[in-house]
Amino acid sequence: MKSIKKILCLGLVFFAGCYMVGFAQNETFKPSFHAGVLMHTYVGMQQKGFDDFGADKADDWSATAALQRGRIITETHLTPRDYVFFQTELTTIIGTNGIAKPAVMKVIDAQYDHKFADYLTVSGGKVLVSHNRNGLQTAHTLMINDFTYFQYPYNTSEESPLQNDLGRDIGVNLSGGFLGNKLKYRVGAFVGKRAYFSDNAPRFVGRVEYNFFDVDKYSGTNLGEGKTFTLAGGVDTQGDYAAGGVDMFADCPLGSGSVTFNGAYSYITGGNDPAAKHSFASEIPTQNVFLAELGYYIKSLKLQPWLRFEKQDVVSQDKQRDGMAATEFDKLNSNDVFGGGISYFFNGYGTNLKLSYVSWQKDVATDAGIKSKSFGQVWLQLQLCYF
Repeated sequence: MKSIKKILCLGLVFFAGCYMVGFAQNETFKPSFHAGVLMHTYVGMQQKGFDDFGADKADDWSATAALQRGRIITETHLTPRDYVFFQTELTTIIGTNGIAKPAVMKVIDAQYDHKFADYLTVSGGKVLVSHNRNGLQTAHTLMINDFTYFQYPYNTSEESPLQNDLGRDIGVNLSGGFLGNKLKYRVGAFVGKRAYFSDNAPRFVGRVEYNFFDVDKYSGTNLGEGKTFTLAGGVDTQGDYAAGGVDMFADCPLGSGSVTFNGAYSYITGGNDPAAKHSFASEIPTQNVFLAELGYYIKSLKLQPWLRFEKQDVVSQDKQRDGMAATEFDKLNSNDVFGGGISYFFNGYGTNLKLSYVSWQKDVATDAGIKSKSFGQVWLQLQLCYF
């Protein structure tokens, strides 16, 4: 604990020094402040079992209507080199499928950046953390209706094994670019699972990407502007937990519009020793995760039909199953998601509509044994964003 306090104190002194140096060098600079909002609201229908893994019937459909996201977003440029990003979110979905408790605002992003040069920016606070591109995207620039399910399935909430908050974690991150930002990197140390912090088992995350054409802005689609082709790879580890993978993103002009492809593969494991000091063996089984998104943006109509595919293929190890047979455990924990839809970007990322159908395919335990089932969901989502 003493070493942690020393590190935190040194970090505070470092950031304070960076701020004072930047301020002294830019006495004529006028700080700026900008605020915005994001709202995602939807109506739809889904079958019982789509988000209830204990259901064994897919016959019943129920209507849903909810405010899924309601965010207040701010950014402040203290100096040309110092930047603060702050974002809030609702604590629960408000609507027919929300939790029966009052919704209040919570802080999900509280990030401070100091840019030393193009090749080094130091960020600290509560920030987005992921070894792959999808986990580093923002909600208002997605191509499809929502985030994927399995690209970072263990860090979305305080109850998840890594105890993160919507993919955010507390820590320090270094990032930058070389070769005109064609080659970019991110590497950082984070708290990860809170119970392990006092035992000095930090979470380390790193990622490297190469941009062959335009620098990737991490949008789900470029809406017909520019040309992007990016290849990347990353790792994420804490204790016995490890995730690693590769991903690619392409958005290129084609005919009267542009084609967008986003693909990724990740290998994830919680280790195979439940008795280890920092084991995730009983929480994160070994698995292979695949993602593919494909869309075509029709610029003249501002329409984009799209398809999505996700696969979570669990290949558990002996000590991860708590005595359950491998075949049964892997079947019950593996999932496939197929879907598609069409988006109308009538005001770009500021205001748009997305109509989607998603089928979640999984094996469920029934009285007759393990059976494969499909559960459907239909959404019509409205996005309002000003930032």
